[in-house]
Amino acid sequence: MITAVIIDDSKTSHDIITNIVKNNFNNIDIIDNAFDVKSGIFVIKKNNPDIVFLDVEMPDGTGFDLLKNLSTHNFKLIFITAHQEYAINAIKFSALDYLLKPLDDDEICLAIKTAVNKIKKDEEQLKIKTFIENHENNNQQKIVLKTSNNVFVLTVSDIIRCESDNNYTVFYTNNNEKIMVSQTLKQYDNMLAKYNFIRIHKSHLVNTKYIKQYSKKNAGYLLLADNTKVPVSVRKRDIVLNTLKNINN
Repeated sequence: MITAVIIDDSKTSHDIITNIVKNNFNNIDIIDNAFDVKSGIFVIKKNNPDIVFLDVEMPDGTGFDLLKNLSTHNFKLIFITAHQEYAINAIKFSALDYLLKPLDDDEICLAIKTAVNKIKKDEEQLKIKTFIENHENNNQQKIVLKTSNNVFVLTVSDIIRCESDNNYTVFYTNNNEKIMVSQTLKQYDNMLAKYNFIRIHKSHLVNTKYIKQYSKKNAGYLLLADNTKVPVSVRKRDIVLNTLKNINN
C-alpha cells in the first residue's frame, strides 16, 4: 500500500483530494493530514509517507519552510498552489509536480498517477534539494533536467544555448555537455528569459553571456564562446542587435 499525507490550510483541499484518492486509487491510503507548517513537519516525521501533498502558502509559513526543516525528503512531492507566479516558476525549475487551485479532479488524478509511476526517492530528494537551493540563492539559479535515463542539475549560468529538436530541447553547456530532454523550447524560453537568455530563432535560445559577436554574413548569425555559429532569424534581428547594444553599454 502507498501512503500519503495532505498538508494544506484549506479543509476543502483535504476533502477533494481524499475523495478522489478514495474513489480512484485503492492502492493509496491517506494516513494523516495537517493544516500548517508546524503540524506538517510532525506528520511527515511520524508517518514517513510515500507521497506528500503540500500547500505553498499556509498561516505559519510556506511549503519551503517545511521542506527546509526536514533533514531528508524520502517522498514524492506534489505542491498545491494558487496562481503565485514566483512559486510556479521555482517549482518548474526543480521539475517538481504541482496542482493549481481551485483544484481540478482530472489534474489531481493525473498528478497522482504520475507520482505512483515515478516514486524514485533518490531522484525526488535531488529535485527538492535543488528547489531549496534556488530559494536560498537567487544569484546562482539551478535547473533540473530529466532525460530518459538520468536527472541532471545544471547551474543556469553554465548553459550556453538551447536548441529545438521537434518536441525535444537540447542543452549545451560550458562543460561540453549535451543534454536532450522531452520538453519544447518554448517552455524553456519562458523559464529562462529573466536569466539573460534570448530567443534568436524559432529553434535557438542563447545565453547572452556567451555571445562573442554578431555577423551579417549568411543572413546573420551569432558566434558564441564555444565557437558555435547560431543563425539569427530576420524577425529576431532587431531584438538581437538591441540586446547586444545594451550589453556593450
